[in-house]
Amino acid sequence: MELIASPSLLLLLLLLLLLLLLCSVCLQSSLEPAPGQTARDCWSVSFGNSFNDAERTVVCGYDNGDIKLLCLKTNKLVWETNVSNGVVGLQFDRKDIPMNKLVVTSLESKFRVYDMRTLHEPDHSYAHLSEAAHKSTVWLARHLPQNRDVWMTTGGNGTLNLYKYEYPAQRSIADPESGAKRGVMGQVQMLNSRKFSDQPIVALDWHTDKAGLFVCTALDQTVKIGITTKIGSV
Repeated sequence: MELIASPSLLLLLLLLLLLLLLCSVCLQSSLEPAPGQTARDCWSVSFGNSFNDAERTVVCGYDNGDIKLLCLKTNKLVWETNVSNGVVGLQFDRKDIPMNKLVVTSLESKFRVYDMRTLHEPDHSYAHLSEAAHKSTVWLARHLPQNRDVWMTTGGNGTLNLYKYEYPAQRSIADPESGAKRGVMGQVQMLNSRKFSDQPIVALDWHTDKAGLFVCTALDQTVKIGITTKIGSV
């Protein structure tokens, strides 16, 4: 008896081998710690890059300052960095557009703004700026639904800060050494600051229809409703 492999059978075997290879790559590129490393606590997550039915990303912040960006379409870790202190808040300026800006808040009385449009390939990094705020933990940042360039941060000292991002004249330039595109950061302007509580403010959300109306909660077991006036003119 002779066994003759048909072209269709060979094609099926080839496809199975390719599928196994892809699965092994996906398993290697995950959020799991490498062998011998201690698993870190994940303190914050945010979805983004959902501009069509296929694209999805999730960004995670960890207790040791790690930030990891995972592409859910390919199940691969596509970018990571470290901000040297625990990351307690993350938010893209919009979830349903191609990645634009990412605000990261941390324990060290600072927040960072990353320009996620241009990845500098040689060192696999995004341009960013760092801003001191609240003189205490910056618990979170929440972007205004009506204007993605305006956001509020909440502080461990009970204050709320309102910021606006000003874009640069050009968002990317050619690296003089490698020729690769590098992102260019703009500037952050603080529009207002107000003390709302004697305890840390740990949650805030904007009204999706009434521009400027928000609700926040603090560790003094209170829920506060506030409004920022003239928000449409900034």
